Formats: sequence, structure tokens, C-alpha cells
Amino acid sequence: MDLTSRRDFLALISALPIVGLAQTARAQQSMPARRIPGTNESLPVIGFGSSKVVEESAKNGEEPLRQVLRALVAQGGKVIDTWPRNAANDGRFGKVINEPEFRDRLFITTKIDQVGRDAGIKQLTDSHDLYGRKVIDLAQIFSLTDLDTHWRTLREWKESGRARYIGVTVSQDRLHGQLEAFLEREKPDFIQTNYSISERRSEERIIPLAAERGVAVVINRPFMNGALFQRLQGVPIPEWAAEFGGESWAQFSLKYILSNPLVTCVLTETSNPKHMDENARAAFGRLPTGAERQRMREFHDKL
Repeated sequence: MDLTSRRDFLALISALPIVGLAQTARAQQSMPARRIPGTNESLPVIGFGSSKVVEESAKNGEEPLRQVLRALVAQGGKVIDTWPRNAANDGRFGKVINEPEFRDRLFITTKIDQVGRDAGIKQLTDSHDLYGRKVIDLAQIFSLTDLDTHWRTLREWKESGRARYIGVTVSQDRLHGQLEAFLEREKPDFIQTNYSISERRSEERIIPLAAERGVAVVINRPFMNGALFQRLQGVPIPEWAAEFGGESWAQFSLKYILSNPLVTCVLTETSNPKHMDENARAAFGRLPTGAERQRMREFHDKL
């Protein structure tokens, strides 16, 4: 089967477990969710990549983080993606996620971003201690750092029950080849990759391959770390975007990503609870059709 046919086939099959994507926001009780392949567990389709607001918690206090998480949870979201920074910040993060309003309602990730087995084990152990979690929902290798060394560690942690799921991340196109090779020989539970209306290379091979391998796909850089908004500053949203509920450039990109049925969850980064609410609302209502996706690509590429 050629790549295009395989991708179309996978898109059709993977659309089946999607929960409630055709319903309107008014009719929904919670955010739409998509199943983690090979499990009976589903994740809400919009999550939070919390690097900036977590990193600044020691300086700015815990309330900004609390407000952003509250906005996500209010819309039915639960996936919180972060990685160790330092004890001051991570301890505050752990305090907030264990407060009564968030306890047992969040899907918490962590990452290894250091070289060496001992350094990786220390990061994972510190995450358990500082996050106040006996079990991490998802442990990942950040940007494929020291991949072979840490992959053995992650497998051991999953087998021991200290991590429910394990995976790897990339956020740059230059790492896609290495990620593809990894997926050909291993089967992580999750991968994380960059993907947006402006960065579409992942939809060509990485995302279809992950789906074929039964791997959940989490998306980072939906706004290219803010570069998307800089490029589109002063450009009005096309009127036809209102047909599928695209009210802002953030929602325009998120709607494009979510209309790919092979995507499990999209991480959005913000320190503004109003923006978090706007991002979460992109999950509701209908998503662009195949023809509308093509129109979105053409419109963006002409700018």
C-alpha cells in the first residue's frame, strides 16, 4: 500500500474511536476525547504544555499556573505536559496539581532531557517526589536525548509501575528522520511531534506511521511558539472560517490539527487563562472537512 492510500485508510479507521466531534459545544457535557490506541482510556483533545508558566512560578507565585489549569479543566481538559526545571518551580507545580480541585483530574507527564542513565533516573525520581505522584501518567524522552540509554530506563519504569505510559518527543523537523527510524524498531505508547497549519511535515510520514504502529500522537508547537501569530499579525481571519467555528488564528490552527483524526491530543502553551479557554473551545463544534482543510492550507500558504 502506498503512503497516500495508507494515510487515507488510517484516517478512516482512526476516526471511529473519536468521541463526540460532530456535536456542538452547547450539546456537549465535556471536551471531546480520543482513545489511546490499544487501551480503553481516552484523552481530551486539548491539553496544556506548561513550560513557561511553570518555569516562572518561583518568581510569580502559583496563582498564574492555577488560573490556567482551572480554565483548561473547566472545559474538560486534563493533559498537562511539562518537564523538570528546578526544585523551586517543580515543587510549586506539584503543590498546585495536588490541590483538591485538580487532584485525580489531571494526566501528568514528565521528561528526561539530560545525558546519561543516572541523570535520567534522577530526573524521573525527582518528578515523582516534587510532583507528589507515586505514578507518572506519561514519562518521555525529550527531543530523543540519549535515546537508547533512556529508552531502556523508561521500559523498566513502566514494567515496575512507576510510569503508566512511555514515549518520546521531537519539536523540530530535523529530528523526524530519527523518530521515524525509532518507530520502525520500537513501539512507544506515545510520541510527541511538532504540527500546525504552518508546520505540516509531520502529517506526511510521522503521524501516519505512529497510527499504523498503534502509537498515540500528541502535538506540540501548534502556534510555532508564538511565531504563527507574529506572521499573521494584522491579517484578518477569513470569513469562511466561521463555518467551522474558527474565531481566531489560534483556533484556526487548532481546528486544522484536530481535523486530522490520527491526532490524539494537542498541547497549547499560554500563561493567560483567557487564551487557555479560547484554545480549549477549539475542540467544540464541528471540524473542517477535507475540502476545507485544503482551503486552509492554500489560504495560509499565500500569505
